[in-house]
This record gives sequence, C-alpha cells and structure tokens, in this order.
Amino acid sequence: MAKAAYLRVYLPAERLDEPLVHVAEVDARGRVLTRGEYGVWEESVREDAFVLEDEGRRYVCPRYPRLRMLEGLLAFRNAYRGPTASMLVPEATAVRAARELDRIQERFPTARSHILTSPFFVPLRWFAAFDPSERLLVEDESNLTVRYRTRMRDALKRMRRSALVLEEAGFDDAIVAQVSDLVRWMEPFPQRGILELDYGEVASLFTRAELAIDESAAEVAASITALEEGDYEAAGEHYSAVASRWAHAQSLVYAN
Repeated sequence: MAKAAYLRVYLPAERLDEPLVHVAEVDARGRVLTRGEYGVWEESVREDAFVLEDEGRRYVCPRYPRLRMLEGLLAFRNAYRGPTASMLVPEATAVRAARELDRIQERFPTARSHILTSPFFVPLRWFAAFDPSERLLVEDESNLTVRYRTRMRDALKRMRRSALVLEEAGFDDAIVAQVSDLVRWMEPFPQRGILELDYGEVASLFTRAELAIDESAAEVAASITALEEGDYEAAGEHYSAVASRWAHAQSLVYAN
C-alpha cells in the first residue's frame, strides 16, 4: 500500500447540490480503505465525504472516488508519450475511462475533484498555500501527524504571489507551471471554502520528534520572501532545508 499525503478542499455544506454522508470507515491515518484480494488495500468507492466543523459551521469535502480514479488513470497515461503510454494504460481502457468520465460530468456538472493525492511525500509547492501559524500537530490513538488548514481566499492569495515571485526571479517555466496549475485547480472553488493539507500515512515515514519540529511551511514561506527581496542566498538556504527534510520520502517514489 502506498503511503500518501492529501490536499483537500472543504466547502460549506449548503454549497453542495447533493447530500453526502460522513466518511464511516477511516483508518488511523485518515484514509478510507478497504482490504481486497491478496492483501491489497484500495480506497472505498462509496460516495461519501470528509466533514469538519469550523466556527460553528459544517464543511464538507466530497470524495468522488470514481471521478478521481478516472481522472488519475487518464492523467497517468497522459504523463507518458508514444508506446509507453499504451503499455501502461491500453488505448481501449483509456477510451472507456474517458467516456465514463464524460457521463459522470454530464450527470453531475458541478462534480470535480476536491482531493489531490501525493504518494510518499508532500509536494513542496503545497506548503506555499499556508501560513506557518496554521500548522496543527494531530494525535490519533498512538499516531502523530501534521495538518494545515486555511481559508481558500488566503491560500489563493499566497499561491498567486508565489507563482509571481518565481516567475520574476527567472525560474524555469516548468517550475512556475507547477505552481500555476495548482492555482488553476483551486480557483473554481468558493472563496469561503477551507483548504487542508494532511500528511496522512506519509507521517509514518518520520519519527514523532521529526514531526514535532517539522516547519516545512515556514521554510517555504521564508524562501519565497527571500526571493521576493532579491536575497537568493537566503532563499536557497531555506529551500535546501525543507528539500533535505523531504528527500528521503520523495526518493521512495522512484524506488516504487
């Protein structure tokens, strides 16, 4: 089972067209799992949602598992070119997935992925959406994990600033595009929504002491601010610190 971190968007419950029940079966790390054949674990396909209360208001993050699975399958195939794409995902499978995705979107025009998943590590660009003060250490039974939560309007403001700073600093277009793509994913959601970064199962790759002193969002924020001020040496030092912290976890992506 691949350990994963999550970026989730919660909307005020009244903004959703369809009623969704609270996730009923959640593992210790916050992921909905079912045990399949040969010991393989997979996410439940039940149409439910993560729910949180904030300042007396109910917020909902729909899982839309089938929609996310189809989008992930097609995105995985499109990440490769030529014969490799067909070897990984056959053309006939991709066509069927695209057709089913079209049917879902025709039936539920407002349905869209509220969750981004990253296996084995947290992409450093995700941290740019959060203020360091929004970091939460969460104890769940014997497990410790890290979460960040912020208002969507604040997250968008920070991400747009980050993209602009990187562009003006002369970073490669591909790097700026990764941040801009995240901005485009966030923009259609209501400004009153909540964005949550959850280390999920990835937290288990670190010791409790490492999680307690983990200030990844602070390092990313400091790096962006240093770039904006033209202090490239300080920007590099802050970025190197957070990149080094996540190097081991990120290396597992290539090992798998």
